[in-house]
Amino acid sequence: WLTSDNMHHQWLLLAACFWVILMFMVASKFITLTFKDPDVYGAKQEPLILTAVTKVEEVHVPEEKHWPEEFQPTGKTFSGNLIRQPLVHMERLELLRNVCRDTALRNLSHTAVSKFVLDRIFVCDKHKILFCQTPKVGNTQWKKVLIVLNGAFSSIEEIPENIVHDHEKNGLPRLSSFSDSEIKKRLSLYFKFFIVRDPFERLISAFKDKFVHNPRFEPWYRHEIAPGIIRKYRKNRTETKGLQFEDFVRYLGDPNHRWLDVQFGDHIIHWVTYVELCAPCEITYSVIGHHETLEDDAPYILKAAGIDHLVSYPTIPPGITVYNKTKVERYFSGISKRDIRRLYARFEGDFKLFGYREPDFLLN
Repeated sequence: WLTSDNMHHQWLLLAACFWVILMFMVASKFITLTFKDPDVYGAKQEPLILTAVTKVEEVHVPEEKHWPEEFQPTGKTFSGNLIRQPLVHMERLELLRNVCRDTALRNLSHTAVSKFVLDRIFVCDKHKILFCQTPKVGNTQWKKVLIVLNGAFSSIEEIPENIVHDHEKNGLPRLSSFSDSEIKKRLSLYFKFFIVRDPFERLISAFKDKFVHNPRFEPWYRHEIAPGIIRKYRKNRTETKGLQFEDFVRYLGDPNHRWLDVQFGDHIIHWVTYVELCAPCEITYSVIGHHETLEDDAPYILKAAGIDHLVSYPTIPPGITVYNKTKVERYFSGISKRDIRRLYARFEGDFKLFGYREPDFLLN
């Protein structure tokens, strides 16, 4: 009888232990599911752009159309802030929509979705992506990303530099190559993005690249376009030096610049406005990246497009994307306020649409 009683107690003890272990396992599972990192939980994550859609109504854009100081695109990044990053991009799109609705800026913010615009947009059908090219804002690297995604090469490192801009060999079709119905379908359904930078810094980059550093590979800029600008806009006709930045600014700020643009053809893409290139008020873009925050924007775009597991944006050299205020002021220091104001008047739409402030040297 005593032995039987001991066995009974042992069974009760074992049952109690089992019950405690079971409760502990249930509690542990509950804690794990409650606090597990949402970025790694589940087999497939939705693109980040979707997580911020519900916040659109909460975004407030100041009436004067200036971007809040903390969001000025001057090289500040948002690394390590995965919650804030989608909101930053939604605020950019909200600012864009507000400026597009501003009737006072309509002539500077709206353009027809012409063949010129469609020629700027590259297509990746395999992953349903459209990329609008805005020269002098790191577009070569984005082209490499799309070339890999389209399957022409297996990695970015394998792409020869002379292939990137050869559109007969790089496997990147332009949107203009499709029928009207196919164009509309892609504009409606595909992920669409482009990159911007401070408009005046972009013009300096275009001037240096096309008229100072690279005349050997693109001789028409120095031997055809530069003389045309000099003949029309140089004040001192006795000067024999090559195209100066002052001549370039005077040409770009001329309200009648289009008659020369027609002669120059598509080479003007390096300095025409973002509005003329990508029609941001007519085409509903998914994301607009900023060159000044590209270290954060590039990974965000890849993730939002659902391709971050397939390709990475090439490594960005340190400091290359930071806005160089000193350089901009130096280039414009010897140019008359009248010419600078005329230049700003032409690019005002780009400044306002994408949250770039009017340069300080225009306010003094």
